[in-house]
Amino acid sequence: MLLKFAATILSIASLALGHMEITDPCPRYSSKCTTQPALPPGEVIDYNLKSPIGSGGSILAPLCHHTTPWPQVTETWTAGQSVTVTFAPPGATHDGGHCEFSVSYDGGNNYVVVHQELQYCFYNGLPVSGTIGTVLSYTFTLPPNLPGTSNAVFSWSWVNASGNREFYNNCGDIAIVGAAGSYTGKQMTIANYGPGYPAIPEFLGDYTTGLSYYTTNVTLVTVTGSGYSAGGGGTTSSSTTSTSSTTSTTSSASSTTSSASTKTSTTSSTTPTSTATSTATSSSPTSSAPASTSSATSGACTENAYKCSSDNSGYQICTGGAWSAVQPCSAGTVCYTSGTSVYCGWPQ
Repeated sequence: MLLKFAATILSIASLALGHMEITDPCPRYSSKCTTQPALPPGEVIDYNLKSPIGSGGSILAPLCHHTTPWPQVTETWTAGQSVTVTFAPPGATHDGGHCEFSVSYDGGNNYVVVHQELQYCFYNGLPVSGTIGTVLSYTFTLPPNLPGTSNAVFSWSWVNASGNREFYNNCGDIAIVGAAGSYTGKQMTIANYGPGYPAIPEFLGDYTTGLSYYTTNVTLVTVTGSGYSAGGGGTTSSSTTSTSSTTSTTSSASSTTSSASTKTSTTSSTTPTSTATSTATSSSPTSSAPASTSSATSGACTENAYKCSSDNSGYQICTGGAWSAVQPCSAGTVCYTSGTSVYCGWPQ
């Protein structure tokens, strides 16, 4: 009885806290930004940006909550440099879950992921059930070859670990300083958001739940920008293409070729094999032996190169001249090397 009462109190506390929303970059129509932009004509402040946009397979709001952008960008980021995304306290963090940070070059139709916080978002490690996460900001480095644009849409998205099966999403309007060009990476995962999208169940302590939608059988998307300088040079002229793939891309440094499709995580795989490649095309693995010479140490490396971790439990990607943290393979699989690529597959 006492346990039931305690659970009820925790539930009420979570409801009182609301959920989570970003404050920087300033999300559309937020009341909590440090600098409040002028609202678009006819729009009003939204005090419910912490609410999910999808729940139980139903669509509650459009992506970003609002489809009309701020009249002007609220942040200017630079390709290859560190950026920080902050969240408003307090909030119900639902025992963590999977978060992605993405950008769109076509007004929000397609998003390429530039950073992920999988499994334990808002926590430093495995959460204690029912506690409130204390991580309220994430700093990460943008891919150095991310193209410049005067008008991009930044997206934070989250699938919660516990509670109703929901999808959270806030968006801000930003500029990105960088050269003209294109960038290919993982497309943003959308789940628990109506028909046609995957349903990720409650984790119930298993933090590998739903990981395959973020690390294998993902969709790659190519975004293009015409370049932008801090002085305002350049114009926005962007295009996007995407392709279903069995590529494992849990880091922002993935750079492979793709062609047309627009939905995230709509394909399925009959095996847990995935490929992560640093070359210009995604290829099938040709080697069945696990890499034995890789290590998880940092140091100078070739940009966008891949290698298996020293224990073959995952792989690393070279970003900004240094190896990333180990990106884990799906449960039960190990990392293999195939030429200049790595992939996760069943142990031989």
